[in-house]
Amino acid sequence: MIEKQRSTKETEIRVSLNLYGQGNSAVETGVGFFDHMLESFARHALIDLEVECRGDLHIDAHHTVEDVGIVLGQALGEAIYPVQGIERFGNAVVVMDEAAVECDIDLSNRPFLVYELPVEGKVGEFDTELTEEFFRALVFNLPLTCHLTAKRGRNRHHLIEAAFKAFAVALRRAVTPNERIGVPSTKGVL
Repeated sequence: MIEKQRSTKETEIRVSLNLYGQGNSAVETGVGFFDHMLESFARHALIDLEVECRGDLHIDAHHTVEDVGIVLGQALGEAIYPVQGIERFGNAVVVMDEAAVECDIDLSNRPFLVYELPVEGKVGEFDTELTEEFFRALVFNLPLTCHLTAKRGRNRHHLIEAAFKAFAVALRRAVTPNERIGVPSTKGVL
């Protein structure tokens, strides 16, 4: 079990996770839709995940969402690196009704994000622009290379949820054990 904490004037966060869990989660950020997305992520990545966050929600959810991405990325990075005996690459396309979102990742230990989700506005009280903020914080603090692209879709809820699930499944596939691989790089290190 990996545990990370972060305390600032804006947020107080604790994240604990088991990379090879059962998909159980206990998430409480104060942002309902975001909690639902993190629970979906844990379930489909088969990661046991606990997230507690007290943030300055009287301002808005930006600091909460971004800072959870930072801490979750750090915890995942500690659980994954150094990369050895796992697939390294993962991809998935997840569909939710009319929406289809593709996620391709490389556990490269190099941060890069391609984010192409055409979502604007809100889902409930959740500002959809925070989805990109979350993934950027996660990717750069893990770090990994991630391409997250909407293939089609109009419903904001469906697009965002498909993105979280596609990332989860791609990550689950990338960390799949494969002892034949050793260090999955011609450099000999990641």
